[in-house]
Amino acid sequence: MSEIKQDLLAELNRLELPDGGTLVSRDMVRAISIDDGVAKFVIEAPSAEMAQQMEPLRAAAERAALSVQGIRQASVILTAHQASAAARPAAPKGPAPSLKMGGHPTGGDNSIRPSGVKSILAVASGKGGVGKSTVSSNLAVALAKQGRKVGLLDADIYGPSQPRMMGVSKRPASPDGKIIEPLQAHGVTMMSIGLMLDPDKAVVWRGPMLMGALQQMMSQVRWGELDVLIVDMPPGTGDVQLTLCQRAAPTGALVVSTPQDVALLDARKALDMFNTLKTPVLGLIENMSTFHCPNCGHEAQIFGHGGVKAEADKLGLPFLGALPIDLDTRLAGDGGTPIALGDGPVAQAYAQLADRLVQGGMA
Repeated sequence: MSEIKQDLLAELNRLELPDGGTLVSRDMVRAISIDDGVAKFVIEAPSAEMAQQMEPLRAAAERAALSVQGIRQASVILTAHQASAAARPAAPKGPAPSLKMGGHPTGGDNSIRPSGVKSILAVASGKGGVGKSTVSSNLAVALAKQGRKVGLLDADIYGPSQPRMMGVSKRPASPDGKIIEPLQAHGVTMMSIGLMLDPDKAVVWRGPMLMGALQQMMSQVRWGELDVLIVDMPPGTGDVQLTLCQRAAPTGALVVSTPQDVALLDARKALDMFNTLKTPVLGLIENMSTFHCPNCGHEAQIFGHGGVKAEADKLGLPFLGALPIDLDTRLAGDGGTPIALGDGPVAQAYAQLADRLVQGGMA
């Protein structure tokens, strides 16, 4: 542990909690990174209710960090271990855009690919729960850090998670009721159905409305000039995938899977779908590959290891890399600051993935 980090923890250990203990003794400090005098870390409260009362403590932690010699700037994020309605971003206030979302698609088989977008990369999986949205948000941020003009479209209409992961909740504007103005977060232009609807309401739509919503978010959003548009796909092989591949002509797909056999069973179905729809599969990504214990350094393969690489080798497809499973990644996603923004081992893994896509002309 660096001397500056030790000094920082010593200062944070002075900050007492109302119900006893300190931030350090209660193990609430997470994801510490210190780079060139800039300190970043997360305070994880045990509940959303407690987190709501801890803003003064967060501010005090920021001041404590700035008191440490060698730290000139500090950024402290407050999050909660247990998500609840109180912890979720509040629904945007004010009138909704007059644009109605989820109508039936129009234009037959006409292209819905935005004219200013050079490359569209579909990040897909055969099943849910493999971290596809985490990969999408962090890959978008990693590409933006490399100077690319990046867009991120959350096409998981039933379960949009990018607003939380990217730390945005403002409702996009649509001044004329036709064109939607996307939001900006961490250098990325982004759009999600979750920004247009009540976050607490289920989307109970049939296939045509899903396809209509995707068409709107592709062709009625002012994406501008982009080097690459990352599309966070829903799990499975349904209507959204069909519409994107048939009407937006994506440059290719990146298929995400954990190494376990059950996940690979469904990943193979996604690969077959893209083959059927004549969409190139640019490579496979193994997520949640390895867990490194932050306390003892032990390495564990919770979901197995190497299964995705073996599958890629068998099919003759590129293996784009293995991404670890760790607490900091989860905290960063819940806090709206993707871990790729930093410079730790996981951020470096995303940087290498982004560089490979850039060097290969895919992004």
